[in-house]
Amino acid sequence: MSGKKPKEKQVDEARTSKEEKLSDTIMMSIDKDQLDQLHAEIKDLKDRNLRILAESENTRKRLQKEKSEMQAYAKENLACEFLGPIDHFSNALSFKDEQPDEVKNWMIGFEMILTQFKDVLAQNEIRSIETEGQIFDPHFHEAMEIEETDKYAPHTIICEYVKGYMMGERVLRPAKVKVAKDPNESPKGKNMQEDKKTNETIKQKEG
Repeated sequence: MSGKKPKEKQVDEARTSKEEKLSDTIMMSIDKDQLDQLHAEIKDLKDRNLRILAESENTRKRLQKEKSEMQAYAKENLACEFLGPIDHFSNALSFKDEQPDEVKNWMIGFEMILTQFKDVLAQNEIRSIETEGQIFDPHFHEAMEIEETDKYAPHTIICEYVKGYMMGERVLRPAKVKVAKDPNESPKGKNMQEDKKTNETIKQKEG
C-alpha cells in the first residue's frame, strides 16, 4: 500500500493547522466596517456581472431580430421581382382559348409552369388579395378608377386591373382596381368622407 510516512503526515497536519489559525487571525483582525465594505464590494461585483450578462443577452436578441428582419426584407424584395413576370405570364395565357390548337398545346405547358410558380409563392406564404365583389380597403387596394353605377353597392370593387399580393400579414403589392360609386351620392357630408381615401389615391396616381 502506498501512502505518506507518519512524519510527512504530521508535517501536513501541522501546516494545515497553521493555515487555519492564520486565516482565523486575519478574520479577527478585520473589523465590522471592513467586513461590511467587503460584502458591499462583492454585491457590487455580482450586480455588475448580472448587468453585463443582461446587456449581452439583449445585444444577442437585437442582432437576431435585425438578422431576421433583413432576411424577411430580402425575401420580400425577391418575391416582388417575380410578381411582374408572373403577371405577364397570366395575361398571355388568358388568351389561350382564342389561339389555334397548335398554340393551345404549347400554352398548356406554360400553364403548368405558371402553376409551379404559384406553388412556390404559396410555399413562402405569399397569397393574392381578394378584390372583385369586396369592399374597397386602401390598406390592400389601390383605386385606379371610380365608376358611378347603381348595379353595385357603393365602394364595391367591380374590376381588377392588377392582382395584389401579401406575404403573411404584409402587403407586397396592393391590388389595382376599379371601384363603384353611387351616382346619387351626395358630394358632401358623410358619404364624401367615406370616399375620401379612394379619391386621394386616384389623385396621387394621376399626379
